[in-house]
Amino acid sequence: MIRLALVRHAKSDWGDPSLDDHDRPLNDRGMQDAPRMAARLRASGFAADVILSSTALRARTTAEAFGAELEIPVSLDPELYGAPAGSILGAAAATGAGAVVVVAHDPGMSVLAARLSDGDIAHMPTCAVATFTWSADDWDVATGIDPDDWTFATPH
Repeated sequence: MIRLALVRHAKSDWGDPSLDDHDRPLNDRGMQDAPRMAARLRASGFAADVILSSTALRARTTAEAFGAELEIPVSLDPELYGAPAGSILGAAAATGAGAVVVVAHDPGMSVLAARLSDGDIAHMPTCAVATFTWSADDWDVATGIDPDDWTFATPH
């Protein structure tokens, strides 16, 4: 079985316009939402083998909350910063792991979630979590077919 959790980074802070986009931290809401959504993912029974994250500060901080809750380390992937949908799915598949969490950005996350849900997930708000399950045991097979099941949760 292949399982994928897409997590859009939590709400970021826009208070310092001098910061580079890559260096924007989470705001207070984001700092509360990330651990709460991580706990919800764990409570759903999703046991991850790998967490991949964009190198952007807001994504890394979100991923660290998920890593702490799921008790696994976070692997940073600079290619996930601003990645399109196909690259996000490709990065997950490249791990070869059975259950992968990817923390990244829009528009790639929303486009991929929409594609995998046949359009039912129109938008991934900040800290939204979408999970997808395939009965296939091989990413090459899974990425070529529709998932058997999916879920979608938002913090608000």
